[in-house]
Amino acid sequence: MQLPLGPDPRTGILRRLQPLLIQRFGRIERAAASRRRPEWVLVQGVVGARTKSAVSNAATDRLLARWGSWEAVADAPLAALRAELGTQTYPNVAAERLKACLANLVARRGAVDLSHLEGMETAEAMRWLEQLPGIGRKIAAGVMNASTLDRRAIVLDGHHTRILRRMGLVPAKAETVRAFAAIMPAMPPEWSAADFDEHHLLMKKVGQTTCRPSQMLCGDCPAEALCETGRQRAC
Repeated sequence: MQLPLGPDPRTGILRRLQPLLIQRFGRIERAAASRRRPEWVLVQGVVGARTKSAVSNAATDRLLARWGSWEAVADAPLAALRAELGTQTYPNVAAERLKACLANLVARRGAVDLSHLEGMETAEAMRWLEQLPGIGRKIAAGVMNASTLDRRAIVLDGHHTRILRRMGLVPAKAETVRAFAAIMPAMPPEWSAADFDEHHLLMKKVGQTTCRPSQMLCGDCPAEALCETGRQRAC
């Protein structure tokens, strides 16, 4: 993707897009404090693959309530973790990944503790997180952005990345890491970490309603006028 010199035109598109999304879906409040600890966000990300956020949130809370600490979760029998994660789309995979991730974190840090990330630059912290088993760019960005770390790192799930590609804001075949690198320079500089978080959650709603993988309801999409695909389909 080649962009003209000067201000990135995609920044203006994102600025115009946000109020349209809010108008359609309403404002989204950030999670409660108990769900914004970096360690909680990490676990929720690991167990949440292909599962609705509300279900994964509840599963994460259950794990901590049952075992009392993330270190105890790391030591829990794999069969018990599988049973507790039975609500997840892939409970066996979720249990195995979670146990591997937490065990590795304990080995590195002596505990399930991400407090050291506070003193690291965002990119460095994300690279550190991505060394943990099962942690890719989406989860790493989520820990940095959606937790109390409050960093300006955009979370890209499948919905969000698909919409960015269709809108022409990232390369057509960009996967998560490449899409992240492409869109971050275009994010409005005045947006806070909370704005990044709300933007991602609003884009996720677009992907769940009008811009689905196999069905594009462009005429009902709040992003249609700002979207390359939407404009082409309207012709």
